[in-house]
Amino acid sequence: MMEVNKEVNPHFEDFLFDWDSKFYFLVGGYGSSKSYHVALKIILKLLAEKRTALVVRDVYDTIRDSCFSLFEEIVIDLGLDDKIRFVTSPMQIRFPNGSKIIFKGMDKPQKLKSIHNISIIWLEECSEIKYAGFKELIGRLRHPTLKLHMILSTNPVAKSNWTYKHFFKVPKIKDTMLYKQRIMRIGDTYYHHSVADDNYFLPYSYIEQLDALKAYDMDLYRIARKGQFGVNGTLVLPQFIVQSHTKVMNAVGDIPSRFLRVGMDFGFEDSYNAVLRIAIDDKRKYLYIYWEYYKNHMTDDATAVDLQEFAESRELIRADSAEPKTIKYYNQEGFRMIGAKKPPGSRTQNTKKVKRFKKIICSAECVHTIDELQDLTYAVNKDGELIEDEFSIDPHTFSATWYGLDGYEVADIKGSYKNYGLQTGKF
Repeated sequence: MMEVNKEVNPHFEDFLFDWDSKFYFLVGGYGSSKSYHVALKIILKLLAEKRTALVVRDVYDTIRDSCFSLFEEIVIDLGLDDKIRFVTSPMQIRFPNGSKIIFKGMDKPQKLKSIHNISIIWLEECSEIKYAGFKELIGRLRHPTLKLHMILSTNPVAKSNWTYKHFFKVPKIKDTMLYKQRIMRIGDTYYHHSVADDNYFLPYSYIEQLDALKAYDMDLYRIARKGQFGVNGTLVLPQFIVQSHTKVMNAVGDIPSRFLRVGMDFGFEDSYNAVLRIAIDDKRKYLYIYWEYYKNHMTDDATAVDLQEFAESRELIRADSAEPKTIKYYNQEGFRMIGAKKPPGSRTQNTKKVKRFKKIICSAECVHTIDELQDLTYAVNKDGELIEDEFSIDPHTFSATWYGLDGYEVADIKGSYKNYGLQTGKF
């Protein structure tokens, strides 16, 4: 191996020379130097061993001015630019021992099929890559003899992003533990957290700019300065809370049957069949969500089998009226199903209706509902203004809630509570 001398930030020294894990997940604030040290780590490894590394970003055209130029900067700084060769078309970096780095974008997935013997993959700004792309890349990480490694680096985004779910939520690891420990290894994953203070080569004026964000943009301050996951944007349902299933069912047991509802949203390919059982505490104006069904790629006949208990119980299901043919099918199969009203502007009105509940209490067993609604935020337009009827994701359980509440009003515009259904018998 060539001898190289390079001063590095102390917080990254352990990471630079650690190759004991399969996955390396680096999350941090702006200017923390995480990308720089990932690139340096890969260069040092490829100088020591003959390997092929793949560097990936979501969009291929962004690589030249980011990762490719970063590698070039480091190689020149190390004084190795006469030994390591940079090829621009297609972008490659070739080492004297036969190692090489190739670059791909997830916007051209067909190009991934032609690569072989990849033992290291770096996903830069991995939160911008789709989860399906991440799983595809795991399949591309293979070599007959060499140990395999995948490095993922990102600024933290919303907790609804797949990176948070995969590395924290699913393995039940608290992100706060990482912010406290800074570096930790759990299973086959090495976790690393960094902020601007960890970069000794950063001018103090830059850190002052990051500190100033706290006065006017707390979301960006959390991401850029603190390097922490959270909720990006304005929550749609800030009153949404999760309780144990036992506690929720005890509360639901005291609610009259006329205030028990079922809502269903239809989906197949990219969307989901979502069915929720909900209960309305009409006096306190609490909404309980206590049972869910959530599947896609299901034909109507297969879904009807899954939901057979509703045909037997004869519970009334209020469903998306945009699918009259589907509703007719379920009725023919013995279900009681009607279409919920969807007049113009109903998305906005239904959203406002749900927001009027003082509390929305969800059973801990309704994991998909929690996943969609707990951190649901409004979409914004190009001017940064909220869009009342668009959200950060397409929340199918929210639609099912809308339909389940069809015909019920939480409060009129004067704030006096209506009790629709007691007189009409709709419940």
